Amino acid sequence: MSTNASTPRKIDVLLSKYGESHVNPTNKAIHWICIPLIMFSLLGMLYTIPFPITKSLFANWAMVFLGLTLVYYLVLSIPIFLGFVVVGGAMAIGNHYLGLALGDNMLLLWVSIGIFFVAWVFQFIGHKIEGAKPSFLEDLQFLLIGPAWLLHFLYKKVGLKY
Repeated sequence: MSTNASTPRKIDVLLSKYGESHVNPTNKAIHWICIPLIMFSLLGMLYTIPFPITKSLFANWAMVFLGLTLVYYLVLSIPIFLGFVVVGGAMAIGNHYLGLALGDNMLLLWVSIGIFFVAWVFQFIGHKIEGAKPSFLEDLQFLLIGPAWLLHFLYKKVGLKY
């Protein structure tokens, strides 16, 4: 939190900057579908990487990545952090059980790669429609702000502060 009421919080600045290139309704709709798909598929790809100890629901590279990401969100906003404990946890659990259902890490990997690739193609189509470059081309941290941008809209809709 800021000690000066006129100084915006870092999360507000980042969400505002991200929102500047996400105004077109079609681009926004594409992002509402593709950002969660990218998150889920990225965790799926990371889940398939061999882990130094016996892989489990909590011991895998997807959980390591999720943990590091949660630290970033915690620094920005406790409510955003808490939301991503739930969202990220659900996605990690979903990938764990999808991997078990598929019975083959390679199949989970290829499904995840396919989803990841198609979702990114649509993201770039959305930005072509928008007429603006993706924010992460300016600053890589916007790869993590995209999911927070969606979550902040959900928080606003139900009256929660972020």
